Amino acid sequence: MALLSNVAQRSWSNVKMRFNKTHVEKKLFTPGPLGCSRTVKEAMLRDLGSRDSEFLKTVKLIREKLIEIAEVSPEEFCAILLQGCGTYSVEAVIQTGNPREGGRVLILINGVYGKRMKKICDSIGIESETLEFSEDSAVDLGKVKEVLQRGEQYTMVAVVHCETSSGQYQPNAAYFVDAMSSFGAVPIKIKDGQIDYLVSSANKCLQGVPGFSFVFARKSELLKCKGNARSLSLDLVDQFENLDKTGQFRFTPPTHSMLAFLQALHEYQEEGGISGRSRRYKQNCSILHRGMEELGFNRFLSDDCSGYIITAYYYPDHYNFKFEEFYQKLSELGQIIYPGKLTNANCFRIGNIGDLYPTDMKHLLKCIAKVLDGMGVPVPVPVPAPGS
Repeated sequence: MALLSNVAQRSWSNVKMRFNKTHVEKKLFTPGPLGCSRTVKEAMLRDLGSRDSEFLKTVKLIREKLIEIAEVSPEEFCAILLQGCGTYSVEAVIQTGNPREGGRVLILINGVYGKRMKKICDSIGIESETLEFSEDSAVDLGKVKEVLQRGEQYTMVAVVHCETSSGQYQPNAAYFVDAMSSFGAVPIKIKDGQIDYLVSSANKCLQGVPGFSFVFARKSELLKCKGNARSLSLDLVDQFENLDKTGQFRFTPPTHSMLAFLQALHEYQEEGGISGRSRRYKQNCSILHRGMEELGFNRFLSDDCSGYIITAYYYPDHYNFKFEEFYQKLSELGQIIYPGKLTNANCFRIGNIGDLYPTDMKHLLKCIAKVLDGMGVPVPVPVPAPGS
């Protein structure tokens, strides 16, 4: 045992040495987790008890600030914080918002995250119907209206607002909205859209770190759902009532993530809130689109339905282009992009949210040109044939 212990210690020492020598701060051009400021990361460099009065104040401030950002009344809506990634909150809404008997969800799908909602319904035994649209088009509200007017009963209608598999935006309408990658940077009128539930995550446009997500819920709708949840930990009614009554999470909260998020909210306000943040993201996106066009890349989405959060690009039609090599060489230069997540096209994705600025976008474009040259792919890159 002593020998094994010594071997393990030497092995761990080698790992630490390699990490210290090779660690490079990389820029994340992804839809999340995304890069955050040094001051947001530094906010986590202390411990805080989950029942401490300072932490309870932190929770209260975060909930109040989220309601303010959402531009809804605290009398009508509540902000429910939930440990875990955004999908946890999506599942929590689906299973809390639908009755144990007779629940039926209409899911509007034009990407993989809409399909994930269908998978959630299947896994917890909630009946669902899907209305599918192509990945390169928005949800057609006319077709949605036709379905709803057939007279069939649905207990929930669900849609992804910014489908980050493509960068697609959806119209604002009266359904449960997964706004994971758009809340805080894209205007969403929750009250005007008659939205009952909207979910997002700490580590998206508000630029916190991973650890928790949050749900905006219309109180009058939420309180009808007591007893619906099929899961203790994902019971939104219980989570809401406990947060309101005690100011505490029911189970261990992500204390460090929440300290970081409070700092991120301060920085969001200093940048000018949604107008300031969206302005920077739009500027980043404009630089990216212009630069990638000069390099010859084709975008998956047309201008009329693309947003400014993330952009999907077709692979160049050249025998020397291999995405894995392209990705790895960019990573070695400190630039992290994102693989494609489309079902019908060979694409990769580049995000421009998070702690990114115009200088970062320009540097990425230079790195892309350098990598293409090293791979022997001509610029402008050959364009794939339509429908290929």
